Amino acid sequence: MVTEHLSPLDLAFWRIESAAHPMHLGALAVFEAAPQGPAPGPGPGPGPGPGPGPGPGGGPDAAVRAAALLTARCVAVPGLRRRIHDVLLPIGAAAWSSDADFDPARHVFLVRTGDPQAAAGPLMARPLDRSRPPWEAHVLAGPDPGSFAVLFKFHHALADGLGALALAAMLFDEGPPVRGPARPAPVPQPGGSALRSLPGILAARVQDVGQALEIGASVARAGLPLGVPAALTAVPAQTGTRAVAGLALDLDDVNRIRKVAGGTVNDVLIAMVAGALRRWLVGRGDPAPEGPGPRALIPVSRRRPGGARYGNRLSGYLLRLPLAEPDPLLRLHRVRTGMDRNKEAGPARGAGAVALLADHVHPLGHRLGGPLVAQAARLLFDILVTSVPLPSFTFSLGGSRVREVYPLAPLARGHSLAVAVSTYKGTVHYGLVADAAAVPDLAALAEALRAELDELVREVS
Repeated sequence: MVTEHLSPLDLAFWRIESAAHPMHLGALAVFEAAPQGPAPGPGPGPGPGPGPGPGPGGGPDAAVRAAALLTARCVAVPGLRRRIHDVLLPIGAAAWSSDADFDPARHVFLVRTGDPQAAAGPLMARPLDRSRPPWEAHVLAGPDPGSFAVLFKFHHALADGLGALALAAMLFDEGPPVRGPARPAPVPQPGGSALRSLPGILAARVQDVGQALEIGASVARAGLPLGVPAALTAVPAQTGTRAVAGLALDLDDVNRIRKVAGGTVNDVLIAMVAGALRRWLVGRGDPAPEGPGPRALIPVSRRRPGGARYGNRLSGYLLRLPLAEPDPLLRLHRVRTGMDRNKEAGPARGAGAVALLADHVHPLGHRLGGPLVAQAARLLFDILVTSVPLPSFTFSLGGSRVREVYPLAPLARGHSLAVAVSTYKGTVHYGLVADAAAVPDLAALAEALRAELDELVREVS
């Protein structure tokens, strides 16, 4: 049996985690009450267990039914039964194995709460159990009869945003298939016929080293933070707490701005983050931003059709957010120009491609250097702004349809804010994760995003 080791980037995410800075990503799915009727049967996938039996689709027990469905279905999803364990060789490496004692009750939880978003913050602060498959689903029973939400948590070593979506989709009611990650093929070992291709192997290694040096030089040129508002950096004594906020906006408004001002939808969404940060800082009494602005890390997926797998295939762009620019359309123009420059260089070049450096580090280096890398995150970028694409079909669970989906990103050491955004059913969903002590007014930042969209709409009307 071939041992399936964690890839270098997956291993890096596993090693840099600490109790105060858990490295899981998440999604808060808000459901609308299901119509009255018999409960649906099993979800898609290879024969998941039965649902909780017949009963009303809505009503006060909708959350209980949802928890029962998740508990039954997760057993049949192989990707949710995988745990991580250390191995002797290579030294410092880790590998995947199936959890022989897998217990759904350790992963699916029912929580009674009057405010799912408020409950999501402390749950995001709590690290996953590293001795078990690294994921959880918290069913949050809301105050209204039949209303509930589900907070999914997946360790970044298990999946990136697209991989997490594929895993979660296997737990929903039957719908159009979401392409999940396939298991990786065994890595061929040098020897035999491989020796005949030694010149090609050496050439590839030289190319890899050259790319690593180029990325490292770009990181060095990016320099230390310049003009970064204090509100975007967390005070060390305040780490370990989390707050979550979500905001839903009309995608038609975003497309209206894009058609007039040019660029892509993503350009508009990033520019809105820059404008909202400026509004929020000024509104809380901070000085008007000056200088080149904070560096946003924009993750870029490197998955290829048919070649997806568990874990991460990520690079990234580094972009200065033009907070000092007071004009919203000029802010958008500068974001568009910066993103065009990044795309021209490609996701394998520049300081934003720092994730690719993980491929050039020995497993022992990840094990010993993980804490140092975690400390260095603040030197590499100032805020994470990530986008998670969602399919166009409607997700449902136990007959209850997903109404809103707020993606949630992990918060790196030394950072006080991470922004994730997705589009679902004609609506843009911003998910904000913050250090709760450093950013006690996270709701104000969410409203600043709404105000920024309104102003951009006025500017292009």
